[in-house]
Amino acid sequence: MGEQAPKEKEHRSEKEYRGEKVDVTFRPGRCLHAAECVRGLPEVFDLQKRPWITPDAAPPELVSEVVRRCPSGALQYRLHDGPAETGEHPTVITRNAVGQLFVRGDLRVDGSQGPHDETRAMLCGCGASGNQPYCDHAGVCGTT
Repeated sequence: MGEQAPKEKEHRSEKEYRGEKVDVTFRPGRCLHAAECVRGLPEVFDLQKRPWITPDAAPPELVSEVVRRCPSGALQYRLHDGPAETGEHPTVITRNAVGQLFVRGDLRVDGSQGPHDETRAMLCGCGASGNQPYCDHAGVCGTT
């Protein structure tokens, strides 16, 4: 399966990579390069290939497990024949040493495009992000 045309969302492009059993969506404007994806499943997430995400290169259960490791929520998945991603209960909020807020749970985030549901997000703790309320590494909380 190939890359689908990007859609505008959160003032950034969103790309969907379709597989036979699982689709993976990537929001570049939210990615903070934690590299959980490329370390977790390099056969699916390969920065040297185009498209760089090939969902069919691993079982859909593994793809969804690795996508859930993405702390920023830049990666999302949708299983064709399975449950949708659900947020952790209770919601967990962790602040790191530079101020970023890692949030996991059943979230309603009010961003520039209005409120929407999330399961994972990395929120700006310093106020300098141009992608509020998400961290974009623009200020001191983005220096990791």
